[in-house]
Amino acid sequence: MDLRSELLKSIWYAFTALDVEKSGKVSKSQLKVLSHNLYTVLCIPHDPAALEEHFRDDDDGPVSSQGYMPYLNKYILDKFLSPLYAFRLWCLFIFLSEDRYPLVIIPDEVEYLLKKLCMAMSVELNCVELEDFISQDSVQQNGFIVWAFLEMMNSGKLMRGIAKETISMAIEEVYREIVGDVLKEGYLWKKGQLRRNWIERWFTLRPSTLIYFTSEDRKDRKGNIQLDGNCCVEVLPDRDGKRCMFCLKTLTKTYELSASDTKQRQEWTTAIQTATRLHVEGKTSLHKDLKLKRREQREQREKRREAKEQELQRLRALQEERERKMAELELLKEAQRQAQALLEQDELRRRQQHEQLQQALEIQLKEAEEARASMQAEMALKEAEAERQRKRIKELEAMQQRLEEALQQEIKARQDEEAFRYAQARLLAEEEEKMKALMSLREEQEEYIQRAQREKQEKILSLITHPSVAAQRKLRQASTNVKHWNVQMNRLMHPIGPGEKRPSGSGSFSSFRIPSQKDPGLRMRQKSDEQDEESKENMESRGGCESDRRLSTNGDMEIP
Repeated sequence: MDLRSELLKSIWYAFTALDVEKSGKVSKSQLKVLSHNLYTVLCIPHDPAALEEHFRDDDDGPVSSQGYMPYLNKYILDKFLSPLYAFRLWCLFIFLSEDRYPLVIIPDEVEYLLKKLCMAMSVELNCVELEDFISQDSVQQNGFIVWAFLEMMNSGKLMRGIAKETISMAIEEVYREIVGDVLKEGYLWKKGQLRRNWIERWFTLRPSTLIYFTSEDRKDRKGNIQLDGNCCVEVLPDRDGKRCMFCLKTLTKTYELSASDTKQRQEWTTAIQTATRLHVEGKTSLHKDLKLKRREQREQREKRREAKEQELQRLRALQEERERKMAELELLKEAQRQAQALLEQDELRRRQQHEQLQQALEIQLKEAEEARASMQAEMALKEAEAERQRKRIKELEAMQQRLEEALQQEIKARQDEEAFRYAQARLLAEEEEKMKALMSLREEQEEYIQRAQREKQEKILSLITHPSVAAQRKLRQASTNVKHWNVQMNRLMHPIGPGEKRPSGSGSFSSFRIPSQKDPGLRMRQKSDEQDEESKENMESRGGCESDRRLSTNGDMEIP
């Protein structure tokens, strides 16, 4: 795909992004902003007044009459696409440019790119012309913009006598190496995995992958070898009529390869090891890493240069300081000479004054000796007075100390007395509280005893006057049991009639049946007797004589 198609594709993305309603139309104001941005990004010289004229709001402008695509081709792309290889150079410019806007490329990166191109063409770089371009003030301050870079490459001054086809091929090779991350490519002999025959293939090495094609046009890809930290390259001895052999070992396969000469084998093994190292380090591009390293080296050089300039400035400042101090020293020497002369005059005057003072002092000394004798006598009197005063002060201090001790003892005695009174009052209050609690507890106990006695009397009275519900229930059950046994006894004592049949082999008392232990009537009678005995015991303990008499009377009436 050519350069114009590449640019139109990217501009088409911008156009579709502006088409919010998906109608295929964009307003003139938005197209004007897009065109202005394209002029700015591609650094194409343009006239703002002409831009306003082209996108005016009527039907006469070039955008209104022909559409935006002819305007794009005529006013923007035709100015940008002068050489055929401009797109590759533009991509190289973007890759090597600095990370700031607007995009510029510094002279060091331009020199690096030109050296790569010259190495691809096997020619020498014209350093004189390059120095002329780089020595310009605008380039030294800001670097190359894209138009200045393309103009320098299209001028032909740096590569005189070289065919354009050679330059285009060199640019394509450097483009694939730097932008396409191609570490190395070329023909190698490869040994087949199944047929084990040697076939010549075109190999392209990128970080983490080695691809081989049928030919160098790279249309028919035959295989792809993934490179990782487990891959290794080993040099093999010559055999099978092949020389300069080496093998690439992966986890799954081992590939045997053969180069044209020893130099190519060394270059291929080094390149594969570099690709493996980049994959292990997590880097996707060798030249991005090299670009960062060159930038770090430039920053280090810049730091060293700044440090050197600072050192020179410091040395110049020290030299100026030294010269200033020398001048100050000369001034100081002159001032010292003047001060010496003044000092001699002062010394002479001082000596005269000293002699006069000495004479006056001798007179004063005599007077002082006389005054000293009188002062000594006076001092002896005052010393005796002071000794008496010191003794008096010591006596007063001893008396004050005794008074303070007595005061402290009195204070302590009063505090102890107050504490004792407080403790005694607290104990009296506690005793009074305990006495109140005991009195209240005694009243509660007496009240509880009286209430218990009343309840006991009420219960005894109620038991005497009214039988309990349980006693009445037991009486009813006993009456029922007596009636049941009367019925049983009547049935058993019934005489046998003359018309009834008697079973053979039976006696005269066969119809009379003695109740057994399993008879339910007997069990009920026994249970009734036990309940009667229990009820009698309860009634006797509670004074229930009347209930016993009623129970016996009912029993006599029920027995036939």
